[in-house]
Amino acid sequence: MYIYYALFNLADDGINVAFPGLDGAFTFGSDMHDALHMAKDLLAGWLINAEDDRQTIPDPMEPAEITIPKGDLLVPIEVNTKLYRMKFDNQAIKKTLTIPRYLDALGKQENINFSLVLTEALKEKLGV
Repeated sequence: MYIYYALFNLADDGINVAFPGLDGAFTFGSDMHDALHMAKDLLAGWLINAEDDRQTIPDPMEPAEITIPKGDLLVPIEVNTKLYRMKFDNQAIKKTLTIPRYLDALGKQENINFSLVLTEALKEKLGV
């Protein structure tokens, strides 16, 4: 689990995001929601690349060490690289489960892909 601080610069055409202390760690979002998503995705990718290349990962800068330009926001971004690695490992695994007979019959009648429905429901329930 990592927590790094990002500078969010509110521009006319969206939000520029930079991670002080992480070389080349810049991204952009069209709005705050998009910028937060992009920041988290960038940080995860940056850290995973560093881990894979066996690079020394710099300690996160403390908020007091970061110069915050007027109008910018300092936002903590948390990522779990283990979770990100698992999320993008799309290898399917077989699961055995039990459902009521009538749901099985109705699902087959409607040509429901049970694996897809379960995957979508789990993603929604887990917020991933």
